Amino acid sequence: MKYVKGIEAYQDTRNSAITLGKFDGLHLGHELLVSRVEEHQAQDGVVGIVFAFDMRGLYEKLNKPYPMLLSNEEKAARLNGRVEYFIDCPFDEQIASMEAEDFIEKVLVDIFHAKYIVVGTDFHFGYQKRGDVRMLAKYAERCGYELTIVEKELYKNREISSTYVKEELLQGQIETVNKMLGYSYMINGIVEHGKQLGRKLGFPTMNVHPSDEKLLPPKGVYMVKVRIDGIWYHGIGNIGVKPTVTEEKRMLVETYLFEYTGNAYGKNVRIELHKFKRPEQKFASVTELKDQIDQDISCAKEYFNL
Repeated sequence: MKYVKGIEAYQDTRNSAITLGKFDGLHLGHELLVSRVEEHQAQDGVVGIVFAFDMRGLYEKLNKPYPMLLSNEEKAARLNGRVEYFIDCPFDEQIASMEAEDFIEKVLVDIFHAKYIVVGTDFHFGYQKRGDVRMLAKYAERCGYELTIVEKELYKNREISSTYVKEELLQGQIETVNKMLGYSYMINGIVEHGKQLGRKLGFPTMNVHPSDEKLLPPKGVYMVKVRIDGIWYHGIGNIGVKPTVTEEKRMLVETYLFEYTGNAYGKNVRIELHKFKRPEQKFASVTELKDQIDQDISCAKEYFNL
């Protein structure tokens, strides 16, 4: 799969099947769209494209945070091997001010040579969001593409959306989040050198500083799986600032893995969250902390049937 940043960088002249949206999280609702593109790609030999609007620039302009479920790099990694192109399109002034009709004719048709367009029922585009599925349907015959409108996927009688996923994540409902995503929520990062306090307690840990743009669940202890050098390990992880042993207030994901004995410093690892165990707390002593970690480990091993 090719990761292309910006519309102008796309040079392929073949007909395409394209789906468009923000795709934050690539949840089960998004999965329906991507699967349709894959079908067209396999059956008709067209180029499969996932076109994602990157809203960070707009939010920076408004001086608002835009915490994401998945970074663009993480989206690309999840789509790799499924479609031919992932288009990372910054939502800049050029895109924001483009009339909806021009977006159809100059972007979807002239640049991406769309033969199939796949979108959700609430897809909007163009200046002041004038474009919608009705406009796409109106232009379909004239522009020579086939439009597929995909109904929303539901979870507990509510439409799955990035907003819904974020609400559950911020409440620590990791198992619900994972059901709506269709995979386990992840945090990627480089293992840093720490103060080796965990090793002194008998629990050697790995510290990862998450991206500032990554949306994190509540501070606390989680049942986790961690991938190092392509191998998965079970463990427990603490998301927070380690108040018992430091005053730094720097957000870290600290994990203790049950089966790992190697040296992971400097390695890029993936941490999957599986279940929330307890909130982060400050203990009166390191001994109390150690006793609690023993309990956390026992619970995690029981959860993973180890």
